[in-house]
Amino acid sequence: MRWFEIALVVLTLVTGLVWLLDKLVLAKHRATHQGLLDDDAEPWYVDYSKAFFPVLLAVLILRSFIAEPFRIPSNSMMPTLLTGDFILVNKFAYGLRWPIINKKFVDIGEPDRGDVVVFHPPHHPEQDWIKRVVGLPGDRIGYYDNRVHINGDPVEYDSLGTYQGYDSGIGMSGAEELREQLPGRPHLVLERTGMPFRDPGEGEWVVPPGHYFVMGDNRDNSEDSRYWGFLPEQNLRGKAFLIWMNIDGGIDFSRIGQSIE
Repeated sequence: MRWFEIALVVLTLVTGLVWLLDKLVLAKHRATHQGLLDDDAEPWYVDYSKAFFPVLLAVLILRSFIAEPFRIPSNSMMPTLLTGDFILVNKFAYGLRWPIINKKFVDIGEPDRGDVVVFHPPHHPEQDWIKRVVGLPGDRIGYYDNRVHINGDPVEYDSLGTYQGYDSGIGMSGAEELREQLPGRPHLVLERTGMPFRDPGEGEWVVPPGHYFVMGDNRDNSEDSRYWGFLPEQNLRGKAFLIWMNIDGGIDFSRIGQSIE
């Protein structure tokens, strides 16, 4: 959606400049030539700019500083988020940022452990990805035998049995659904043991200052910090908080309005 953000900013600037130019210069010029047929009416570009600038400005402010919609394109956050989910992302939870360059200019807060965040991955800065924050700056994160360890302490898991929900995920048929007791934010994850030719992403990492360790809830089908490293704070886009629609071949009305835990 980077192209949409760029187009929105450009159109807002252009229509705003045309509106301002008309107010300061063109309108006065027309007023001095009243009575001449060709100069009485507003030019079409002024008329369109006056009509669209307030709307474009309102949309730009809403998307940049309040809430922005995103669509989930993959299964890496199953069972929390499904392919085809449309979500809303809080754009001020982690500070206000300028559109396009994503540079913070007002500091409001930082992610908590367990937050589901949208961000630009370091190796694909033109894309928007979504994962869950597992490690905070200074944490020592381990991942062994499908279990997260935080600062040497293993996270507890409660088995909920075989996953019975939505199953468009690659190879997720028969996956086990678990409740991961992440400190402060218990949530559901999927685990598929014995997957052939799959790097389990095991290891131990110390999260540097200004960075986060993020993981997908679909642990065996997620490209996350286990594989590409830490997420810089400046790459954050916002905090996911609501599912407002699911369209994946059809509309799933049962997911409308669900909060993101």
